[in-house]
Amino acid sequence: MSTTTVRAPRAGGSATRSPRTPGRLLGKHPLGIAFSLPYAVYLAVVFAYPLGLAVWISVHRYFFAAPGAKVDRPFVGLSNYATVLADPQVRKAFLNVGEFLVINVPLTVVLSLLIASALNKAVRGRAFLRVAYYVPYVTASVALVAVWLFLFNEGGLVNKLLGPLAPDPSWLTSSALAMPIIAVFVTWKQLGFFILIYLAALQNVPKEMYDSAAVDGAGSVQSFRYVTVPATRPATALVVILSIITGANLFTEPYLLTNGGGPDGASASPVLIMYQRGIEQGRPDVAAAIGVLLVIGVLVLALVSRRVTEGNQ
Repeated sequence: MSTTTVRAPRAGGSATRSPRTPGRLLGKHPLGIAFSLPYAVYLAVVFAYPLGLAVWISVHRYFFAAPGAKVDRPFVGLSNYATVLADPQVRKAFLNVGEFLVINVPLTVVLSLLIASALNKAVRGRAFLRVAYYVPYVTASVALVAVWLFLFNEGGLVNKLLGPLAPDPSWLTSSALAMPIIAVFVTWKQLGFFILIYLAALQNVPKEMYDSAAVDGAGSVQSFRYVTVPATRPATALVVILSIITGANLFTEPYLLTNGGGPDGASASPVLIMYQRGIEQGRPDVAAAIGVLLVIGVLVLALVSRRVTEGNQ
């Protein structure tokens, strides 16, 4: 009969502990940590370090200098943030991106879910339609901007078709219409990516749920409302968050479609103002402050959207 040796506690009353082994430090699944480590390093280098550097720049009087040159960059506290908040162009840019998100996010969710539900059914040419919706997403923005300029400029195809009903000033030169047109353009361009997200979610919805709804007398509209929408709510939360993040980083479209945020800053975005202040005007400290405020705003919107989607479950 085997005996077990019990080690007596030390003089302090605490039992001796065996030294920590690598297995205990790495947890039960060290292989998973090994696989995730490269992405963790990538996040630290590409996201965490630049964000920390931006915060540091935003609280200093920072300016560009020649490589190797030693210059004084004094600590200024929240002075750059005060400058940003007092700038009417910056405030207008944040309002513009808010208008963009109000149009873009609901339009993206509704259209992508409806189209994905249609493509999920056995329709003729389904593979072709999936590719056709995805092509704008992988096409260079410059090429697509050229197409939309051809359609919506003052002498474009849309105005010719509308004739006397065409707006004056035209779509991209109107303070009221420039940002909505950009929001519609971005929605159309990125729709294919979000359709794929919903298609993946719809593949996981059991067919028996639709069969049960049909037995209970539900039509296609009722099945969509009471089966498809609740079953794809996690995908909807992801689509909303990704739409907010991409919309907050709006730069290429107003820069190209409206010649840098025109007319009179009606389509300027915070990222575009960051470029103008940091690169064109040589104030990277002010640009960094705008970026930090933008990150905080995106985090708040993401948390609110998550609470809303989880609250409806």
